[in-house]
Amino acid sequence: MSAVLAVERPLDWGPGRRIVYRTRGHFHGPITRLMSPSDAGQLIKPFVFLDRFDMDPARAPGIGFHPHSGIATVTVLLEGRLSYEETSGTKGFIDAGGVEWMKAGGGVWHTGAPVGTARVQGFQLWIALPPELENTEPQARYLDAADVARHGPARVILGRYGDIESAIPAPANINYLAVELRKGERWRYARPAGHRVTWIAPFDGKVATPAVVNGGELAVFEDGDGEIDFQALEDTRFVLGSSFEHPHDLVLGMYSVHTSQAALERGEAQINRIGQQLHAAGRI
Repeated sequence: MSAVLAVERPLDWGPGRRIVYRTRGHFHGPITRLMSPSDAGQLIKPFVFLDRFDMDPARAPGIGFHPHSGIATVTVLLEGRLSYEETSGTKGFIDAGGVEWMKAGGGVWHTGAPVGTARVQGFQLWIALPPELENTEPQARYLDAADVARHGPARVILGRYGDIESAIPAPANINYLAVELRKGERWRYARPAGHRVTWIAPFDGKVATPAVVNGGELAVFEDGDGEIDFQALEDTRFVLGSSFEHPHDLVLGMYSVHTSQAALERGEAQINRIGQQLHAAGRI
Protein backbone atom coordinates (compact mmCIF):
# COMPACT_ATOMS: atom_id res chain seq x y z
CA MET A 1 0.00 0.00 0.00
CA SER A 2 1.24 3.48 -0.81
CA ALA A 3 -1.25 6.18 -0.01
CA VAL A 4 -1.74 9.49 1.76
CA LEU A 5 -4.45 9.45 4.41
CA ALA A 6 -5.68 12.43 6.44
CA VAL A 7 -5.88 11.33 10.09
CA GLU A 8 -7.99 12.78 12.88
CA ARG A 9 -7.20 10.22 15.57
CA PRO A 10 -4.06 8.51 16.91
CA LEU A 11 -2.51 6.08 14.50
CA ASP A 12 -2.59 2.32 14.89
CA TRP A 13 1.13 1.95 14.17
CA GLY A 14 1.30 -1.82 14.27
CA PRO A 15 4.70 -3.42 14.99
CA GLY A 16 7.32 -0.91 16.11
CA ARG A 17 9.96 0.24 13.61
CA ARG A 18 12.74 1.27 15.95
CA ILE A 19 15.25 3.96 15.02
CA VAL A 20 18.73 2.74 15.91
CA TYR A 21 20.80 5.76 14.85
CA ARG A 22 20.18 9.44 14.26
CA THR A 23 22.36 12.45 13.58
CA ARG A 24 22.23 16.11 12.61
CA GLY A 25 25.61 15.77 10.89
CA HIS A 26 28.25 18.47 10.55
CA PHE A 27 27.66 21.98 9.22
CA HIS A 28 29.83 23.48 6.49
CA GLY A 29 28.16 26.84 5.85
CA PRO A 30 25.07 26.19 3.69
CA ILE A 31 25.86 22.45 3.47
CA THR A 32 25.18 19.89 6.21
CA ARG A 33 27.06 16.62 5.87
CA LEU A 34 24.62 14.12 7.35
CA MET A 35 26.61 11.02 6.46
CA SER A 36 30.11 10.08 5.29
CA PRO A 37 31.70 6.73 4.34
CA SER A 38 33.68 6.82 7.59
CA ASP A 39 30.64 7.17 9.89
CA ALA A 40 26.97 6.36 9.15
CA GLY A 41 27.93 5.17 5.66
CA GLN A 42 29.43 2.09 7.30
CA LEU A 43 26.05 1.39 8.88
CA ILE A 44 23.78 1.79 5.84
CA LYS A 45 26.01 1.00 2.86
CA PRO A 46 25.56 1.07 -0.16
CA PHE A 47 24.32 4.55 0.89
CA VAL A 48 27.60 6.10 2.01
CA PHE A 49 27.31 9.90 1.89
CA LEU A 50 24.51 12.46 2.16
CA ASP A 51 24.69 16.25 1.98
CA ARG A 52 21.72 18.50 2.70
CA PHE A 53 22.18 21.91 1.08
CA ASP A 54 20.32 25.19 1.51
CA MET A 55 22.18 27.92 -0.39
CA ASP A 56 21.70 31.58 -1.16
CA PRO A 57 23.15 31.94 -4.69
CA ALA A 58 24.40 35.44 -3.86
CA ARG A 59 26.60 34.03 -1.08
CA ALA A 60 27.33 30.46 -2.16
CA PRO A 61 30.36 30.02 -4.44
CA GLY A 62 30.42 27.32 -7.07
CA ILE A 63 32.02 23.98 -6.33
CA GLY A 64 35.16 23.68 -8.44
CA PHE A 65 36.19 20.61 -10.43
CA HIS A 66 36.85 17.64 -8.14
CA PRO A 67 37.14 13.89 -8.81
CA HIS A 68 35.27 10.71 -7.90
CA SER A 69 35.56 7.00 -8.60
CA GLY A 70 33.80 3.85 -7.44
CA ILE A 71 30.53 5.62 -6.63
CA ALA A 72 27.44 7.17 -8.17
CA THR A 73 26.15 10.57 -7.05
CA VAL A 74 22.46 11.50 -7.07
CA THR A 75 21.48 15.18 -6.77
CA VAL A 76 17.82 15.86 -5.95
CA LEU A 77 16.89 19.53 -6.26
CA LEU A 78 13.89 20.65 -4.22
CA GLU A 79 14.11 24.37 -4.99
CA GLY A 80 16.23 26.67 -7.16
CA ARG A 81 18.60 25.90 -10.02
CA LEU A 82 22.10 24.38 -10.31
CA SER A 83 24.56 24.10 -13.18
CA TYR A 84 26.62 20.91 -13.59
CA GLU A 85 29.43 19.67 -15.81
CA GLU A 86 31.36 16.39 -15.96
CA THR A 87 34.52 15.42 -17.80
CA SER A 88 32.53 12.59 -19.37
CA GLY A 89 30.99 15.28 -21.58
CA THR A 90 27.68 15.96 -19.84
CA LYS A 91 26.71 19.46 -18.75
CA GLY A 92 23.55 21.44 -18.21
CA PHE A 93 21.21 22.69 -15.50
CA ILE A 94 19.17 21.02 -12.77
CA ASP A 95 15.88 22.83 -12.17
CA ALA A 96 13.57 22.57 -9.17
CA GLY A 97 12.22 19.02 -8.98
CA GLY A 98 14.98 17.72 -11.25
CA VAL A 99 17.45 14.91 -10.60
CA GLU A 100 20.98 14.33 -11.84
CA TRP A 101 22.57 10.86 -11.69
CA MET A 102 26.32 10.64 -12.23
CA LYS A 103 27.97 7.22 -12.18
CA ALA A 104 31.65 8.02 -11.63
CA GLY A 105 32.69 4.40 -12.16
CA GLY A 106 36.38 4.23 -13.03
CA GLY A 107 36.92 7.97 -12.67
CA VAL A 108 35.43 11.37 -13.50
CA TRP A 109 35.75 15.02 -12.45
CA HIS A 110 32.72 17.29 -12.08
CA THR A 111 31.72 20.78 -11.00
CA GLY A 112 28.57 22.78 -10.31
CA ALA A 113 27.18 26.07 -9.03
CA PRO A 114 23.93 27.78 -8.00
CA VAL A 115 22.26 29.71 -10.83
CA GLY A 116 19.86 32.65 -10.60
CA THR A 117 18.47 34.26 -7.46
CA ALA A 118 16.18 31.59 -5.96
CA ARG A 119 17.39 29.73 -2.88
CA VAL A 120 18.87 26.34 -3.80
CA GLN A 121 17.70 23.44 -1.63
CA GLY A 122 18.13 19.69 -1.91
CA PHE A 123 20.24 16.62 -1.24
CA GLN A 124 23.25 14.93 -2.78
CA LEU A 125 23.64 11.21 -2.10
CA TRP A 126 26.56 8.88 -2.87
CA ILE A 127 26.01 5.19 -3.56
CA ALA A 128 28.87 2.68 -3.36
CA LEU A 129 28.97 0.63 -6.55
CA PRO A 130 29.37 -3.16 -6.66
CA PRO A 131 32.61 -4.67 -8.06
CA GLU A 132 31.17 -5.18 -11.55
CA LEU A 133 30.42 -1.42 -11.86
CA GLU A 134 33.02 0.38 -9.76
CA ASN A 135 35.64 0.71 -12.54
CA THR A 136 33.37 0.98 -15.58
CA GLU A 137 32.99 4.00 -17.88
CA PRO A 138 31.30 7.04 -16.30
CA GLN A 139 27.69 7.74 -17.15
CA ALA A 140 25.28 10.58 -16.42
CA ARG A 141 21.52 11.02 -16.68
CA TYR A 142 19.38 14.09 -16.02
CA LEU A 143 15.63 14.01 -15.37
CA ASP A 144 13.35 17.04 -15.41
CA ALA A 145 10.71 17.19 -12.69
CA ALA A 146 8.09 15.90 -15.16
CA ASP A 147 10.28 12.86 -15.93
CA VAL A 148 10.43 11.65 -12.31
CA ALA A 149 7.64 9.10 -11.88
CA ARG A 150 5.40 9.29 -8.82
CA HIS A 151 3.71 6.66 -6.66
CA GLY A 152 1.31 8.46 -4.33
CA PRO A 153 3.30 11.17 -2.49
CA ALA A 154 6.62 9.48 -3.34
CA ARG A 155 8.72 10.47 -6.35
CA VAL A 156 10.76 7.42 -7.40
CA ILE A 157 14.30 8.74 -7.85
CA LEU A 158 16.01 5.34 -8.02
CA GLY A 159 14.71 1.81 -8.18
CA ARG A 160 11.16 0.52 -8.30
CA TYR A 161 8.22 1.15 -6.00
CA GLY A 162 4.78 -0.32 -6.62
CA ASP A 163 4.31 -0.33 -10.37
CA ILE A 164 6.63 2.67 -10.89
CA GLU A 165 10.24 2.29 -12.02
CA SER A 166 12.82 5.06 -12.26
CA ALA A 167 14.35 5.82 -15.65
CA ILE A 168 17.79 6.09 -14.02
CA PRO A 169 19.99 2.99 -14.59
CA ALA A 170 21.00 2.47 -10.96
CA PRO A 171 22.25 -0.84 -9.53
CA ALA A 172 19.53 -3.35 -8.69
CA ASN A 173 17.82 -3.56 -5.31
CA ILE A 174 18.22 0.12 -4.35
CA ASN A 175 15.25 2.44 -3.78
CA TYR A 176 15.58 6.18 -3.25
CA LEU A 177 12.37 8.19 -2.90
CA ALA A 178 11.54 11.86 -2.37
CA VAL A 179 8.33 12.22 -0.34
CA GLU A 180 6.19 15.26 0.43
CA LEU A 181 3.40 15.17 3.04
CA ARG A 182 1.10 17.84 4.38
CA LYS A 183 0.51 18.13 8.13
CA GLY A 184 -1.70 15.28 9.31
CA GLU A 185 -1.18 13.06 6.28
CA ARG A 186 -0.09 9.46 6.67
CA TRP A 187 1.92 7.33 4.26
CA ARG A 188 3.01 3.69 4.43
CA TYR A 189 6.23 2.47 2.85
CA ALA A 190 6.15 -1.25 2.02
CA ARG A 191 9.80 -2.24 1.96
CA PRO A 192 10.56 -4.61 -0.93
CA ALA A 193 11.61 -8.12 0.06
CA GLY A 194 15.26 -8.17 1.08
CA HIS A 195 15.52 -4.42 1.68
CA ARG A 196 16.89 -4.61 5.20
CA VAL A 197 18.67 -1.21 5.10
CA THR A 198 16.26 1.73 5.53
CA TRP A 199 16.74 5.38 6.48
CA ILE A 200 15.06 8.78 6.10
CA ALA A 201 16.26 12.39 6.08
CA PRO A 202 13.61 15.14 6.32
CA PHE A 203 14.64 18.41 4.72
CA ASP A 204 12.10 20.30 6.84
CA GLY A 205 9.08 19.74 9.08
CA LYS A 206 8.52 16.76 11.37
CA VAL A 207 7.45 13.20 10.71
CA ALA A 208 6.43 10.47 13.20
CA THR A 209 7.56 6.91 12.50
CA PRO A 210 6.27 6.57 15.42
CA ALA A 211 9.46 8.16 16.86
CA VAL A 212 9.65 11.79 15.71
CA VAL A 213 12.28 12.69 13.11
CA ASN A 214 12.90 16.40 12.57
CA GLY A 215 13.99 18.39 9.55
CA GLY A 216 17.77 18.38 9.25
CA GLU A 217 18.18 14.89 10.77
CA LEU A 218 19.18 11.51 9.33
CA ALA A 219 17.48 8.54 11.01
CA VAL A 220 18.30 4.86 10.44
CA PHE A 221 15.76 2.11 11.10
CA GLU A 222 16.52 -1.24 12.65
CA ASP A 223 17.56 -4.03 10.32
CA GLY A 224 14.45 -5.67 8.92
CA ASP A 225 11.78 -5.72 6.27
CA GLY A 226 8.04 -5.07 6.22
CA GLU A 227 6.04 -1.84 6.27
CA ILE A 228 6.87 1.48 7.93
CA ASP A 229 4.17 4.06 8.66
CA PHE A 230 4.81 7.80 8.56
CA GLN A 231 2.63 10.65 9.79
CA ALA A 232 3.47 14.28 9.06
CA LEU A 233 3.33 16.34 12.26
CA GLU A 234 4.12 19.41 10.14
CA ASP A 235 4.34 19.91 6.40
CA THR A 236 7.43 17.91 5.51
CA ARG A 237 9.71 16.92 2.63
CA PHE A 238 12.02 13.96 3.13
CA VAL A 239 14.13 11.48 1.22
CA LEU A 240 14.06 7.77 2.01
CA GLY A 241 16.50 5.06 1.02
CA SER A 242 16.15 1.28 1.27
CA SER A 243 18.20 -1.54 -0.20
CA PHE A 244 19.86 -4.88 0.14
CA GLU A 245 22.94 -4.79 2.34
CA HIS A 246 26.21 -3.97 0.55
CA PRO A 247 28.37 -7.05 1.34
CA HIS A 248 31.71 -5.36 0.63
CA ASP A 249 34.22 -3.37 2.64
CA LEU A 250 34.44 0.36 1.95
CA VAL A 251 37.97 1.10 0.79
CA LEU A 252 38.33 4.88 0.86
CA GLY A 253 40.31 7.40 -1.13
CA MET A 254 40.08 11.18 -0.88
CA TYR A 255 36.97 11.35 -3.12
CA SER A 256 36.52 7.66 -3.92
CA VAL A 257 34.89 4.58 -2.43
CA HIS A 258 35.77 1.10 -3.73
CA THR A 259 35.47 -2.51 -2.66
CA SER A 260 39.20 -3.36 -2.76
CA GLN A 261 42.58 -1.65 -2.72
CA ALA A 262 43.27 -2.77 -6.30
CA ALA A 263 40.00 -1.22 -7.52
CA LEU A 264 40.79 2.00 -5.63
CA GLU A 265 44.24 2.20 -7.23
CA ARG A 266 42.73 1.81 -10.71
CA GLY A 267 40.20 4.56 -10.00
CA GLU A 268 42.79 6.94 -8.57
CA ALA A 269 45.12 6.37 -11.53
CA GLN A 270 42.32 7.39 -13.92
CA ILE A 271 41.45 10.39 -11.75
CA ASN A 272 45.09 11.52 -11.92
CA ARG A 273 45.16 11.20 -15.71
CA ILE A 274 42.00 13.31 -16.07
CA GLY A 275 43.34 15.83 -13.58
CA GLN A 276 46.51 16.30 -15.64
CA GLN A 277 44.39 16.98 -18.71
CA LEU A 278 42.26 19.55 -16.86
CA HIS A 279 45.39 21.25 -15.54
CA ALA A 280 46.93 21.41 -19.00
CA ALA A 281 43.70 22.98 -20.29
CA GLY A 282 43.69 25.57 -17.50
CA ARG A 283 40.48 24.23 -15.92
CA ILE A 284 42.01 23.54 -12.51
